[in-house]
Parts: sequence; structure tokens; C-alpha cells
Amino acid sequence: MIKAQQVLKVTFHEDYLQFISMFGGAYGGLAIHAFSNGSSLGNETVVDLTLGFREQFKAPPFAEVLRTSYVISMDGAGDPIFINQAGEVFIGYHDNGEIKLLANSFEELIEENFYE
Repeated sequence: MIKAQQVLKVTFHEDYLQFISMFGGAYGGLAIHAFSNGSSLGNETVVDLTLGFREQFKAPPFAEVLRTSYVISMDGAGDPIFINQAGEVFIGYHDNGEIKLLANSFEELIEENFYE
């Protein structure tokens, strides 16, 4: 985990760390990628997703935002869902370049998307 943070040049938020320490990569209302994922998520880690989207989106506004964030998931259209250094969760729409706030924290994201 420390190596992943060094590679990505980010610090993982405490809520995300707590979730992945308990569940690994798992479905929490949406697919949450970590370092070791449940079989339904595939093998892409948070590092793979982040580096892949950083490579794919090199133009503003995505480039600057992704440089200091980490991608934890994707929506059904392949848009990245990421956490910034303040712990806020965003989605970036690749078709129009819009970046939208999904939740003020990872915890809020899980609470809003997880249905018992």
C-alpha cells in the first residue's frame, strides 16, 4: 500500500484504507478496486486504473485532477470515479470533459450507493 501511494504520488484517504483493509477490492454499491479484488471485479488494481486513466487523459482538466487523485472505480460507460487529496469523490466524463462531485467523502459514497 505504501509503495502504491509512492508510485501514484498520492496519499490514500482513511475511509478508503479502512474499506479495503476490511474487504479488499469489493462491491460496495459500486465496484471498489484495491490491490486484491474479489473475483467479480477482475484483476485491475487501484494503481492499474489510476495509471491507465492518467495515460488516457493527458489534456486538461483531467490531467491535472488525475495527477493528484486515484481512481477507485468506473461507471458503466468507462468513466473514472476517483478520490482527490481532500477525500472528495468525483466522476470524470470522458465524452464531454466534465468533472462532477459524487460525494464529499468515500464514506458518504458508500452510504449513498450501498443498499442492504
